[in-house]
Amino acid sequence: MQVKGITAQKKSTLNGAGKKRQVVDWEPLLAGIAGVNTVLEYGANRKIFSQGQPADSVFYLRQGKVKLSVISQQGKEAIVAVLGAGEFLGEGCLAGQPLRIATATTTTESILARIEKPLMTRMLHEHHEISELFVTHLLSRNIRYEADLVDQLFNSSEKRLARILLLLSHFGKESRTEAIVPGINQGSLAQMVGTTRSRVSHFMNKFKKLGFIDYSSDDGLTVNSGLLSVVLHD
Repeated sequence: MQVKGITAQKKSTLNGAGKKRQVVDWEPLLAGIAGVNTVLEYGANRKIFSQGQPADSVFYLRQGKVKLSVISQQGKEAIVAVLGAGEFLGEGCLAGQPLRIATATTTTESILARIEKPLMTRMLHEHHEISELFVTHLLSRNIRYEADLVDQLFNSSEKRLARILLLLSHFGKESRTEAIVPGINQGSLAQMVGTTRSRVSHFMNKFKKLGFIDYSSDDGLTVNSGLLSVVLHD
């Protein structure tokens, strides 16, 4: 997926912050910690953990993409986040969360490092440089979730879809080119937006006609920065 012509002011519209997000290379930081080298490899569409299971560890996503989804008591499922390489998941256990409140599923082939809760807690206490970066990471994630909530409460489904596509294309990050992974289909987009698949299909066709997205690339779906006009339009 490709995004062109990004400005700092436009980045804040999506991410809820004016500063460019600092990219932290966690690999060398974690490599020196004994016990962190528990590497797990998953194929696409594999569950890492399920909602309701004991929350006893943190995962660091070294490669691939993972979606976090929740299921209501009525059986309705919603995707609440899609995480990429360099992000953590399952960190709620560090705040006393006894059970997983979401299901983590790979959308591509993924490699993760599993860190047991006691080890992660000790690591944050003993290594101040890691704890400071981890807090920054959590605050950045919280800002994004707050922006997602505002988007869900006040914006139309068309704007929400446009924002999600821009976020999935890593709009506003160092890397400006990345194809949307095959696991993020229109059904998944509908769950993330909170609308029907037919509405997503309608808006995707509209975006394509306007030249905001393109399916013809061999790399997959391409998103152009002009899609931001949908998000900014009142």
